[in-house]
Amino acid sequence: MPRFSVIVPAFRVQAYLHACLDSVLAQSFKDYEIVVVDDCSPDACGPIADEYANRDPRVTALHLPRNTGLGPARNAGMSRAGGDYLIFLDGDDTLLPDALQTIADRIDATGGPDVLMYDYARTYWTGRSVRNVLAAHLDEGGPARFRLTDRPELLQLLMVVWNKAYRRAFIEAEGFTFPPGYYEDTPWTYPVLMSAGSIAVLDAVCVSYRQRRRGNILSTTSEKHFDVFDQYDRVFAFIDSRPELALWRPVMFRRMLDHFSALFASRDRLPHHSRAAFFRRAAASCRRYRTPGAPVPRRALLRHGLLRLGARRTYQALSGAQRLGGRLRRGTAAVRRAVRGAALRAHYRIQSRLPLRSRDAVFAARGGGGYTGSPAAIEAKVRELVPGVRTAWICRAVDAHTVPTGTRHLAPGTFAHWTALARSTYLVNDAAFDRGLVKRRGQVLLQTHEGTPLRTVGTDLLDRPAAARGTDFEQLLRSVDTWDFSLSANPHSTLVRERAYPSAYLTLEYGSPRNDVYHRTGPADVARLRETLGIPAGSTALLYAPTHRDYRRVQRPALDLERLVRVLGPQFVVLARAPRLAGPGGHRAPHPRIIDVSGHRSVETLALASDALITDYASLMFDYVNLDRPVVLHLADIEAYEAARGTYFDITTFPPGIVARGQDELFDIFATDHWRGSRSAQLRAAFRARFCPYDDGYAAERVVRRVFLGETDGMPLPVPSAARRTPAALPAQDGAGAGVKS
Repeated sequence: MPRFSVIVPAFRVQAYLHACLDSVLAQSFKDYEIVVVDDCSPDACGPIADEYANRDPRVTALHLPRNTGLGPARNAGMSRAGGDYLIFLDGDDTLLPDALQTIADRIDATGGPDVLMYDYARTYWTGRSVRNVLAAHLDEGGPARFRLTDRPELLQLLMVVWNKAYRRAFIEAEGFTFPPGYYEDTPWTYPVLMSAGSIAVLDAVCVSYRQRRRGNILSTTSEKHFDVFDQYDRVFAFIDSRPELALWRPVMFRRMLDHFSALFASRDRLPHHSRAAFFRRAAASCRRYRTPGAPVPRRALLRHGLLRLGARRTYQALSGAQRLGGRLRRGTAAVRRAVRGAALRAHYRIQSRLPLRSRDAVFAARGGGGYTGSPAAIEAKVRELVPGVRTAWICRAVDAHTVPTGTRHLAPGTFAHWTALARSTYLVNDAAFDRGLVKRRGQVLLQTHEGTPLRTVGTDLLDRPAAARGTDFEQLLRSVDTWDFSLSANPHSTLVRERAYPSAYLTLEYGSPRNDVYHRTGPADVARLRETLGIPAGSTALLYAPTHRDYRRVQRPALDLERLVRVLGPQFVVLARAPRLAGPGGHRAPHPRIIDVSGHRSVETLALASDALITDYASLMFDYVNLDRPVVLHLADIEAYEAARGTYFDITTFPPGIVARGQDELFDIFATDHWRGSRSAQLRAAFRARFCPYDDGYAAERVVRRVFLGETDGMPLPVPSAARRTPAALPAQDGAGAGVKS
């Protein structure tokens, strides 16, 4: 007997059925069967089901003689199912990788509940994927198993069949089946949850719920939407047949009202000529099943009352008034924004005519992010070395807590922000200031950049449209023309940027201030950072930091981190700092040895806390080698990346460490300790010599002395030889595998 029976009804989903079945067959958990029910589909669903059944004995193809609809098709699949648990998957949806393993693990951990509820992500035709907004209701805290009365908020989740696993013995004992017609999930999910002796939850996305542009049955205009009345008749009949469930009657009444209201409000479901009849049927059902008691939000009270009274014209007038009010509110907000924008521009022009404040300096990093990077290192050094200076940091309110005491926080788009841009003598950024900035005579703008360029930047992107993505090159060059100083970490960066950002600025080849911390942090500080991040004592921490893919609209994980930590064993943890993922795989519940640090503001902190770096084309590799710790490059898609973005040199011929061209090769590199062997140390040393010639812990001081104090004699300051530099060391640790061999 298999653990799971995955039941897949198929009707007019030939374009998606391959992906659906492949997503099941690719699961790491193998103890399952698939029952594909061809509901007499007029397209190729039947032959596709036969193809998979002939290929894999775990697949059964069941062909119905006539089209019965989704509910009866699922019933036919259940009649052939032999698994301990039933899982329903629509033919146009997919399971996420390792979903069945995750579900099986949770069932074991919770003692085999009657129903396990898990999460999903809506995936749109553009590739964008959005997790269920009510995912917080699936929090795994509290008792592992419970009844619906213990967590009634679960009824707020989408009441569909495919976000749950059902114990087959429970379903058969209760005699649950699906009715015919639209909304067949309604008289299944509510009775199942109300009568389940035990329920558990899984806070992980297991299903990718495809949002089709056209062709979804429930979004078609049809009188079959009247089936919703029969389905709620069945729900209330079930409640009436079991007196112990009477407490759920008020809740179901309110859910029914909300459902009817949503259907009537939808303009693409009910034919125009049938809307009045639908409203009458809805009112009749409301009168028949009215059960006060469930709390109703204030905004819904009037709508529910009109529905019960059958006051259709008043209901429609109210809905029209609400829509008109929404448009008016949006219009009013647009007017307010326009008026405020004009006031800000006028304020900036007035401030720009007032004298500059010679001791004021404004800093920003990463497009208005928190206090980080080279601008932060320079700002701290300015406060240390320049007497009487007043510094301000531009960042969003959510990042204001990162700004140190003594430095003023400026929220973007405020009057104070524009006053500072107009009156401050010094402007420092690693990106671009607001395009409304008009640099004044006497202002000094220092561009620090974000790291050493491997990938193509600036005007070199002119012939790479996939990477440029609508870049306004005229605006880019106008911004470049405001630079007085361009900070460079090495000769390579100098040559690249003076060509890619052509203008009359002065290049300061002084090193990278954001790397100073790598030479000024002791083992005790590193130990505290590791503890703060939750890295277990004695563990080897791998920082995984890939970069964005320009050639992909949807960012997907290139490396299976859960498989990596399983291969490496319990002494390893992964600090995962991935770009924002649009695919549903980015919503998985974290593995206990995978620490999600994507939202951490300081990549320098993460680097200091880690034992080694796994990356691909990220500029972080140029900074990380300062620590003299191993780097492994995962370059599975280098041909595509080169074609779309382009690089300034072949990273495979001059890498900072061992190169893996595929996932299995990367696993072997770690399994054999090749990642931290002598060859890795040789590559790292050569890379560091070429790209970190000035990184010694004093880059920020060199910048401040030149730009803010005007010192030119003896600049730049002497840089010690590589042999005399002392990068931050890892704390001494006990336990095998914790240290890093060079």
